[in-house]
Formats: sequence, C-alpha cells, structure tokens
Amino acid sequence: MAWLLVEDQVVASLEIASSRRERRRGLIGRSGIEGALLLERTRSVHTFGMHFMIDVAHCDAEMLVLRVATMPANRVGLPVWRARSVIETEAGNLRRWGVIEGTQLEIRR
Repeated sequence: MAWLLVEDQVVASLEIASSRRERRRGLIGRSGIEGALLLERTRSVHTFGMHFMIDVAHCDAEMLVLRVATMPANRVGLPVWRARSVIETEAGNLRRWGVIEGTQLEIRR
C-alpha cells in the first residue's frame, strides 16, 4: 500500500496501476474508491464504464499537478502532453485535499 501526500500530510491511501492492463482498467466497474488511484505512464483518461464522477489530476515526472478536472461518467478527457501520470479519485476529493494546479504531490510507498 502506498500513500498520497500533500505538503507532507497524508491525504489518502493510494493504489498504483503500473502495468498496461491495470492502467487500462483503472476504476472501471467499481462503485467507488477509498483513497485514490495512480495511473503511471498516462497522459489522458476516459470514464466509459464508470459508475461515479471522478476528479483527475495530471502530474509531471516530479508529481507537480499540471491540470485538475472533474469528469462525469462516459467522457473522454483531453491529453496533457507533459503529464507522466494521473491521479484518479472520487469527485470532490481533490478540492477537499487542497489539490490545485501547481500543487506538489508526493507518493510514499
């Protein structure tokens, strides 16, 4: 299990999807998620097959947040070409955790 940190504070447990299969599946088919999901080596996401709205944070190689978006089900997000990973969580969590564009995230494994 890993942890997502904002300003040295643990804000959520973190699942990590590193394989191609795990990244492709993401949160599809789930009814929710406790914490967040990190999709490594990812620049864009979609929400087809999802049952809830999600917050998405596109991050660069140093986990600096480049873009934050809330996506309803059955949508395709625009790619962020400088992104190297994406954090997905239930809608509203990123705002509650204080994550905005320019926030520095940390992953603790």
